[in-house]
Amino acid sequence: MSLKSNSDKVVPCDQTELYLDDCMNMLNKLAYNSVDLVVTSPPYCMGKKYEKKSDDVSTFLEVQRKVITLVQKLLKPGGSMCWQVGYHVVESEIIPLDFLVYQVAQEINNNLSEENKLHLRNRIVWTFGHGLNSKMRFSGRHETILWFTKGKDYRFNLDAIRVPQKYPGKRSYKGPNKGSLSGNPLGKNPSDVWDVSSDVWDIPNVKANHVEKTIHPCQFPVAIPRRLIKALAPKDGCIVDPFMGVGTTGVAAVLENRKFIGSELNPEYYRVALERIKLASKGELPIREDKPVMLPNRKSKVAILPESFAKIREGV
Repeated sequence: MSLKSNSDKVVPCDQTELYLDDCMNMLNKLAYNSVDLVVTSPPYCMGKKYEKKSDDVSTFLEVQRKVITLVQKLLKPGGSMCWQVGYHVVESEIIPLDFLVYQVAQEINNNLSEENKLHLRNRIVWTFGHGLNSKMRFSGRHETILWFTKGKDYRFNLDAIRVPQKYPGKRSYKGPNKGSLSGNPLGKNPSDVWDVSSDVWDIPNVKANHVEKTIHPCQFPVAIPRRLIKALAPKDGCIVDPFMGVGTTGVAAVLENRKFIGSELNPEYYRVALERIKLASKGELPIREDKPVMLPNRKSKVAILPESFAKIREGV
């Protein structure tokens, strides 16, 4: 893993490469039809410290059109593109960015042949239990992942991401399989809602006490790209993240034995990404294992409703 200058030629899938550079410069080095999977979370253009103060929704749309147009060309036939986005928020008014990304994809499709179009396969809802609390609207506790494929024939390894059934002993009650176990022995399809419930996928967001927390204010957990990589990319496949941040997708790619190419403009984030991926390659990076959140012990002090709270609630 090393910093490459703009004059260097990238050979996709040859090794893991990180670039301190604009994503368009990096993407323009890659060969068409060479990338298996793109997983990213672009800036939401809502005034975060890593964004320009002038950034707004029009900025978001302009960037998405440029990047997705090029990503479509880089993907192999049957390759996948996963865009993880939330909401652009200004003074408690929200704009659903996944809707805008879908519109951009459809605009791009208008100029493509059928076998090269981007087809939306899932709109995955990722929910989490913690975050900033709103006072003038319901607190936001979910974001979305749009999974597109290039063309109609694509890879989806369901067995690699199955989760335990709620009732694994359930049997068919009629038909030719009456009395036989009705579920798959490897588990069930995790669905398109990744939730904090016991029977669907559980992915806590990365907050202050999360084992993966770094200096990035909007870091997503390793479990998200790791699941997508397991399901959508072959072994030794090429994974790309044009908005790398602190390298979470790169960490997931290394853990799943895939090659990774990523770019990041912020020197501090780039440095953290480089260090995290190096540690991951040596098995030394702390990550939260992909497992359900433990329900609180109702006998513990922090799980007991304070008496003062109870009195206030009685009066409401």
